[in-house]
Amino acid sequence: MLSVALTGNVAAGKSTVLACFVRWGAEAVDADRLAREAVAPGSAALAALVAKFGPDLLDAAGALDRAALRHRVMGHAVRREALNAIVHPEVMRLHAARIEDARRRGVAILVSDIPLLFEVLDPGAWDLVVLVDAPEETRRRRLIELRGYSPAEADDVLGAQLPARLKRARSDIVIDNDGSLEALEGHARRAWAALDAEARRRAEPGGAGPGPSPRRGTLFA
Repeated sequence: MLSVALTGNVAAGKSTVLACFVRWGAEAVDADRLAREAVAPGSAALAALVAKFGPDLLDAAGALDRAALRHRVMGHAVRREALNAIVHPEVMRLHAARIEDARRRGVAILVSDIPLLFEVLDPGAWDLVVLVDAPEETRRRRLIELRGYSPAEADDVLGAQLPARLKRARSDIVIDNDGSLEALEGHARRAWAALDAEARRRAEPGGAGPGPSPRRGTLFA
């Protein structure tokens, strides 16, 4: 099985690329869904969050108010680090279980959607890393116009992630999204062809080891 980490700074277009990969045959693991599962009512992670940040983070049904949590850590690096220290270990436990299940079922390409891959995890845990990137000003505009963020909220979210230039050098495939949706899908198709070729190579007898996979920083632009 080819294990792929798909990442990208906020509002870069990662979800669109993931949808393409799934349509073309990949199975996906959504880190955001795992994060929601990790802090489900009754979970140890949710209890730890309440103990750390206060019971007012719970809504009337006893579930985590994610908007309230976002505001609680916005602009506070120490609080954000504390949040990650509580949630991410449980997310990775759930993620490891999903990967093992996919291997047992013979999945050819498993794509893990991980927004904060470089910030909190080890990219080397995956066979290949695909980065979706867009200019920062474009992403800021998308946050404000499409997601309803205030300028301050947009700046805080953008500032919490590593600069894309640092991620590009550590990625195997970079998909630039500074044009139309049609252009993005075309770039995603070329990236998918590279992933499919690598998965097929690994499926051949003796093909599981390192081989001519896409080099770091390959650009599909």
